[in-house]
Amino acid sequence: PVEVQVVMMTSNYHNRCHYCMAGHSMIMTMLKAPQDVIAALREGKPVADTKLEALRVFTRKLLEEQGHVGDEALNAFLAAGYSKAQVLDVLVCLSTKLLSNFTNALAQTEVDAPMKAMAWTPPSV
Repeated sequence: PVEVQVVMMTSNYHNRCHYCMAGHSMIMTMLKAPQDVIAALREGKPVADTKLEALRVFTRKLLEEQGHVGDEALNAFLAAGYSKAQVLDVLVCLSTKLLSNFTNALAQTEVDAPMKAMAWTPPSV
């Protein structure tokens, strides 16, 4: 569950989704994910856990390169202990987040009351 959230939070950051960042920050807190991991993902910065960082980097690369990551990025992901099947898992998460992130951007969705403590403002571009 934490690894799924790493992918989703990385997408939330990349796509600048204020609503999803708040929601997934709350989910990660409920999952008892380390606060430093949550903070790093909210800031788009590296996480200390090397396997989670490999996941974050691979996810970010997929987003930035629109899937054209090349063998080096794929092999680094696999070398971190992930499988080829998990590459597809990351893509499924990203496809879900694309729909959600873009919908919230277009709708300018307000952050729900329970998530207000996790409110997030995207960095300036």
